[in-house]
Amino acid sequence: MKPVRLLAFAAFACLVPQVARSEPAATPAAATEVRLPHISIREIGRGDPVVLIPGLATPRAVWDGVVPDLARNHRVILVQVNGFGGDPAGANAEPGILAGAVADLAGWLAANRIGHPAVVGHSMGGLMGMMLARDHPDAVGKLLIVDALPFFGVIMGPNATVETVSATAASLRDSIRNGPPAAAAPPNMSNSEAGNRQVLEWLRASDRNVAAEALYEDLGTDLRGDVAAIGDRPITVAYAVPSAASAEMIHTLYRQAYAADPDARLVPVESSAHFIMLDQPQRFAAILAEFLGR
Repeated sequence: MKPVRLLAFAAFACLVPQVARSEPAATPAAATEVRLPHISIREIGRGDPVVLIPGLATPRAVWDGVVPDLARNHRVILVQVNGFGGDPAGANAEPGILAGAVADLAGWLAANRIGHPAVVGHSMGGLMGMMLARDHPDAVGKLLIVDALPFFGVIMGPNATVETVSATAASLRDSIRNGPPAAAAPPNMSNSEAGNRQVLEWLRASDRNVAAEALYEDLGTDLRGDVAAIGDRPITVAYAVPSAASAEMIHTLYRQAYAADPDARLVPVESSAHFIMLDQPQRFAAILAEFLGR
């Protein structure tokens, strides 16, 4: 993957059969929803809790391929960041989106006495899952990180730091905030026309100011020094490998990113772009089932 395409990938990767079961369960409980300052939470199903966190400019609908079956055996907790999916921005009209969203989720889990749930996060949602594990250890029993790194700035260079990428992050934030509406999905989001149409629809439904600030905060968050502590619980990292030509570079990127946790399970997903659940739904469902069964 060439540097220009890597930068585009970073911009939106920060931006913007079914799960196996043993015995049939009762009909899932009807969905309920609560709105907090930075996020909304929708619950469906009964059983062991699973928290699903989507990425930047992405609604909870990104998990639609796995939720119906998952809810037969699990209490599925679907997070959506305010300002995405057509929702009002709420407190996300101001900076502090990521920290506020993580604090809201941790507070809600504690108030509902949900300890050590399985947490699944895609892209920015994966970063939020890592933040949740670092700042609120009891809020994460195990973590599935989907196509996310502890610091996405390393895509711009192995020696990147928050300081060295800050100008690029600010430029991306301002271009999203002030530029024209997206005419097409950014590169490397999906390997299908249908997937890219869906991503574009989600992007257009999102509040551009919230997306811009969240992207800026994502690129300003470096959790590389926290990987070992986050790894106090089981971690699975599923990451996209779009082509054979980019495979070795991507494998190296993820091995180095999570090297501080030697027990982290790294799972490459071939022939997939960033939205693994859209491009390889059966493979993603199998990874999720294996993660929940560990």
